Amino acid sequence: MIAPAPPPPDLISVPGGERETGRWQRVSLRNRVTLLAAICVAGAVALVSVGAFFTVRDSLYQQVDNNLMERATQAVSGPRVLGPDLQSVPAAFYAAANLRISLVRADGTEITGPGQEPPWGAAELAVARGREPWSLRTDQQTNSRVVAIPAADRTALVMSQSLQPTKATLAQLSAVLVVIGGSGILLAAAAGTAVGRTALRPVQRLTAATERVARTGELRPIPVSGDDELARLTTSFNRMLGALAESQEQQRRLVADAGHELRTPLTSLRTNLELLMASDRPDAPTLSEQDRDEMFADVRAQLTELSALVGDLVELAREDAPNAVHEPVELVDVVERALERARRRASGVEFDVRLQSWSMLGDATALERAVLNLLDNGTKWSPQGGTVRVRLRPYDSGFAVLEVADSGPGISPEDRPHVFERFYRSTDARTLPGSGLGLAIVKQVAERHGGSAWAGEAPEGGALLWVYLPGRPG
Repeated sequence: MIAPAPPPPDLISVPGGERETGRWQRVSLRNRVTLLAAICVAGAVALVSVGAFFTVRDSLYQQVDNNLMERATQAVSGPRVLGPDLQSVPAAFYAAANLRISLVRADGTEITGPGQEPPWGAAELAVARGREPWSLRTDQQTNSRVVAIPAADRTALVMSQSLQPTKATLAQLSAVLVVIGGSGILLAAAAGTAVGRTALRPVQRLTAATERVARTGELRPIPVSGDDELARLTTSFNRMLGALAESQEQQRRLVADAGHELRTPLTSLRTNLELLMASDRPDAPTLSEQDRDEMFADVRAQLTELSALVGDLVELAREDAPNAVHEPVELVDVVERALERARRRASGVEFDVRLQSWSMLGDATALERAVLNLLDNGTKWSPQGGTVRVRLRPYDSGFAVLEVADSGPGISPEDRPHVFERFYRSTDARTLPGSGLGLAIVKQVAERHGGSAWAGEAPEGGALLWVYLPGRPG
């Protein structure tokens, strides 16, 4: 039996690690800021306190050593100190100054005054015998600092000073540093809490707004104050809410307009089908062949209109259409293919075509659909025997213009700003076939390729539609 392979290293769980990570993730962001501020201040206070303590300690010990060495040197230079019994005034002065003094001979004997018992040992004896120029050490038993310097022939002066006052001072300093450090940590935690509450208030508003959007679907923007990163984040969030609200409004209008446009052909189709079905009943009046043929032709026309309307709706409602495509396209070929299809649909209209080569990156299928819609619009408004003028030429640096002009009545100035809107149909166009989506698709395709679409008046008197597209001459 083959043993299962061990999991990858990054998937191996550490006992307790998952639990600790989960606990940390459950801590609120404000508490994290407070804890982080307290930890940072605690670390800084600890470093400063330790540095200050060791600096003061070294300084105090150095002062004790300097003072002890200086007093010992003065004692050696004072003749009355070195008396046989150390009963002179300087010796008593040293005793009053918490200093112990004695003389140690090379043979190991010691001369001390009353109450004068400084510790001495091998180091001090080595100084008395001339083996060392001086000695300075700490005696752990008496908790004192001991210095020995040569005093006379084969004699050393030994002087000691208790370290108890110095250690008491260091203990007081430690207590003060601990109190100050603890107070600083508490102040840092309080400041971190205040900063967390103030700085994270916009984040809390964002959180409340997202929860409100998820709960109610309301896309009300959040008030913005300041000009920091959180304010810019709030502004970006408001823009996202605005884009989402606009998208919802467009979808709502699309559904409402589509329902309105579909209602008429569906009602007519249902009426015709009900009449045809009713005519087949035994007790119903019979329809003539001419009437039946007209009804069937009407049904076919309505089905064709519904198919075109559904296709246009699908084209406009595509949310997954890429914003930028990278397929090389020769625009002349696209226009010529659209012209072939337009000529088959409108045999009674002539096309005056002049095309200059133009290359671009785009979606050839979408561009052909847009050009075909422009040509269909021109043939629809041109009378029998009329001419649709088609021009493709460079217009500006990096842009070309596709012009489609018909020989119809033209577009009124008040209708021109609206002809590219979805389902918009002027008063004159309501009696003609169409859904009002063809030019909306033209505008959508042009903007998707980085261009634009405009409407105006042709020199011939009809409508002139421009489409600007980026690219370069072929």
